[in-house]
Amino acid sequence: MKKLKIFLNGLIYENPTLVIFLGMCPALGTTNKVENALYMSLCVLAVLLLSNIIISLIRKIVPNEVRIPVYIIIIATLVSIVDMLFHAYLPYNVYQSLGSFISLIVVNCIILGRAESFANKNNVLDSIIDALGFACGFAVAIIVVAFFRELIGTGALSWAGHSLQIIPKNYAISLFASNSGAFIALGLVVALYSFVMNVVKDNKKTKAAKTASESK
Repeated sequence: MKKLKIFLNGLIYENPTLVIFLGMCPALGTTNKVENALYMSLCVLAVLLLSNIIISLIRKIVPNEVRIPVYIIIIATLVSIVDMLFHAYLPYNVYQSLGSFISLIVVNCIILGRAESFANKNNVLDSIIDALGFACGFAVAIIVVAFFRELIGTGALSWAGHSLQIIPKNYAISLFASNSGAFIALGLVVALYSFVMNVVKDNKKTKAAKTASESK
């Protein structure tokens, strides 16, 4: 149960994008297409997972006075490796779309935050689960935002140069494909998420009150 709680914490209860609003630059800048959002999610997953593992392994030998610079060096190294791999293997247009957002992962608060608040204090297995939870939470959030932005903004969904027109172009709202549309789409997704979570909490409270009254 403890392992599941760690995973669900990052995926649902402390979702980095929808609850604590970390990693906003890639959440806004790379969600113009589902394809871009997916590749950015993979990039964050790789860096977060590897950094959590490494930092958890060395946490007892790194002096507290220099731990933050050490963490940043580790994260920057991992980001550089992932950037070179993406540059080598991703389609050129996708890599260009991600652009500087890959480099910005070095200062992404999700990565450094999990290193400092979790991996620095827990064993390797728990740190892996924590990384998977937060990476999946980030991925789900930005892919959902990208899905609605691309679909509503262009009327189509595209992948690897192929496009499927779902909504006639005349009915597409181009605002959602623009930078300002990213804020609107993210705001709507956050509002929907908050509404669903509040409904779930209210249902739990109602059931708990009913159970308590029946036990009396």
